[in-house]
Amino acid sequence: MLRKLNYLNVSWPLDFTSLFPEQGPLLVEIGFGNGDYLVNLARTRREANVIGLEISSQAMDKAERKIDKLGLRNARPIHSTAETALAHLLPPESVSEFHINFPDPWFKKKHSRRRLIKRETVDMLTSRMARGGTLLLATDILAYAELAHEIFSDSPGLSNALGTPWTRDLPGRFRSKYESKAYREGRGAAFFLYKRNTTPVPHPAIIKELDMPHLFLRSPLDAAALVERFETSRRADGDIHIALLRAYADPRRDAAVFEAVVQEPTIDQHTMISLTPRQKPGEYMVKMTSVGHARPTLGMHRAVAAVGDWAAAQHDEARVLERKLRG
Repeated sequence: MLRKLNYLNVSWPLDFTSLFPEQGPLLVEIGFGNGDYLVNLARTRREANVIGLEISSQAMDKAERKIDKLGLRNARPIHSTAETALAHLLPPESVSEFHINFPDPWFKKKHSRRRLIKRETVDMLTSRMARGGTLLLATDILAYAELAHEIFSDSPGLSNALGTPWTRDLPGRFRSKYESKAYREGRGAAFFLYKRNTTPVPHPAIIKELDMPHLFLRSPLDAAALVERFETSRRADGDIHIALLRAYADPRRDAAVFEAVVQEPTIDQHTMISLTPRQKPGEYMVKMTSVGHARPTLGMHRAVAAVGDWAAAQHDEARVLERKLRG
């Protein structure tokens, strides 16, 4: 069975030599649904390695079963959003082909941040494409096609490989279950085909892990007393959002854990932050735990700071002694 991969248990950036037995051009499908298109890519492009990005756990399970059944060694699904993969997993100029099939349009204003085809994401896609690489988008929604055309045509690093903004037919294209349904229902599809040209574009570096965040504090209150005072809180620190949801005490160890959700522009994490006693009475260390495969990002550093500062504010004689934190 394939080892199940997600953005929190793989290396940043990806180590392609550990993912694939042989090295070759990298093809990436974003949002692979039931996995049929992904599997077809791997079966028909044996010289290439194929990564699929998907946020549905059910879709991940389906794709993994199909890949295992066929014994495909050049295909790996990864549970991740495109934004997280582009920022943390895929190095600049590493991808030969991006395939994006029928993404959710997310037209409502409150959902617009989830939309895949937007200026900042297309810029990142362009940065991660190798020179001469291909970007293929398929959609069955006319308004989405018009939006994509506006953004693609205004991207200096991309050149339209078609004679028109999009085409209604790509000879030899594999039709997924969803695509076949779109044709049966009379919607058809619009296909975009763009090439990465030689125009220089910004190449944001891969966002790597930081050192493990922790701080030391002194407080007359024990862990159980701190947990009794805990209330759910939410705070925004620039574009980083931190929610401290619950606290649990372990009186036998004079320790506590705090449930935290940390949302950053490129990654969301759900984990526990611990408060544990040091050898000197009344002193504690606050640090992130491995619950949820948490990774030490800038947001996690600020979440540890939030717990430590809150604990220090619960008594006039309490104070933070030392910070091993970024930001």
